[in-house]
This record gives sequence, structure tokens and C-alpha cells, in this order.
Amino acid sequence: MRLINAHTLALEEFFGANIPKYAILSHTWGSEEILLTEWTEIEAASKELGVEHPPAKAGYAKIKNALNQAIRDGLDYLWVDTNCIDKPNWSELAEAINSMFAWYRDAVVCYAYLEDADEFPIPPTRQELQDCRWFTRGWTLQELLAPDKVNFYSRDWTFLGSKNDLADTIKDITGIPKSFITGRHSIYRASLAQRMSWVARRITTRPEDIAYCMLGILDVNMPLIYGEGYKAFIRLQEEIIKSSADESLFCWTFDNTVPMDW
Repeated sequence: MRLINAHTLALEEFFGANIPKYAILSHTWGSEEILLTEWTEIEAASKELGVEHPPAKAGYAKIKNALNQAIRDGLDYLWVDTNCIDKPNWSELAEAINSMFAWYRDAVVCYAYLEDADEFPIPPTRQELQDCRWFTRGWTLQELLAPDKVNFYSRDWTFLGSKNDLADTIKDITGIPKSFITGRHSIYRASLAQRMSWVARRITTRPEDIAYCMLGILDVNMPLIYGEGYKAFIRLQEEIIKSSADESLFCWTFDNTVPMDW
């Protein structure tokens, strides 16, 4: 697992029981994200010059603000999907996606950054939160449910409340029962059909990601085949059948002409 050192900005790798306590960022991607190679170049340049040399990119500011929040929370490390995964390395990407639910689950705290939340009241209302892109994306579903502690922040990093504080509002937006949002009940107590319904109104950039983003929520591990499109959902069903007797799975069909019909 690759983590950002909040004090030095260096990317450090850890394995097994040696992984330190860390915060984790949940966000939606924009056009100015900083990927691993660019982050490494920024860190090397800053080290050589002896001063931080930040690019004028929103993605960098987002990570830096999350690092600062981690330090305020007494944590030395942060994980961010944009620059902690070597995405051109397909084997690393596949391993990361299959591990991601566990990484969010094991984080001390998850920072849910709502980039389009501006000048919200505290606590924000349902109308304001449900218009945020974060609540429409497939990948952010596991990022809401896996961690014990999720703190929401606005565009300028104003604290909006924790997922426990906002559980009733989140329930109304997502349709997920409050007990699963707060962690009072394990999500695995919900039927397969119920868990699948939670992603039904969400979208992903790539069609196969609507299956891949559910791997941890459905407790499934499977190879990734980018380019397979909606066939990923069929493979997901096949993997579930191998290990589960929950027949609610068969309540679901998938029509690739209507991407969200499941």
C-alpha cells in the first residue's frame, strides 16, 4: 500500500502489518488531478529546491488540504486514489480495486470532499447535499459505507458534519437504511438485492466500473477486464453464485441499453 507522508509529501510503501495509521480521501475526479508520476516529480523538485514547489492545479490543492487535515487529526499519512496507485500498471490497478474496500474500512478517518458544496449551512440540508456530485458516483458508495468514520468537507474545507451527524439526510438521499450508514449493522446483513439497489442510481465513467465498484460491498474478488463493458456485471453475478446461496441475486437483470437498470 502506497501512502503520502503528510510532512514530507513523499510516497512511501507499506506491507501487511507494517501499515501505519492513515486518513483516506473520498472525492470525485476533475480535470486537474495529480497522478503518481507527476506527484513524484513534484516531490523530487521540492526536495531538490528545499522548498515546496506546488503546481497551480486544483488536484494538488485538494490533496494538500487533505494532508493538512490529516496532520490536524494527528495522523502522519494519507491515501488518495489519484496519486497512490500506478494506474498504467494494470496488475497494480486490479489489486488496488480489489483491495479498496478494505483500505477505506481500515482508515482512521475518511475525508469526503464535496467540491461543489459552497456556502452550505451547517448542517447542510437534503436539497443541498443531494445535488452534490459525490452522491451520484459509483465509487463513492463504498467510500461512504466502508469506513467507521467519514467526515464531510465543503469546497473550502469547512467541516459539514460526520456521516453519523448527517445519517438521516444521507438515508433520505441514498435510500440506504440508517443502521448501515452508521455501522450499527454490518452491510453484509443486507440481502444481495438490497446492496445492489444502493448503486442503482449511481453512475461511473466506464461501464464496467459499475460492477467493479461493488466488489467490496458484495464481498467478491475477481479479475478486472477493462474494455469488457457491461459484461462485467455478468461475471460479477457468476462470482457471487459461487459463494452465496442468497437467491435475491436473481431479482436483478442487466439491460446494457439502459445502464442503470439494476
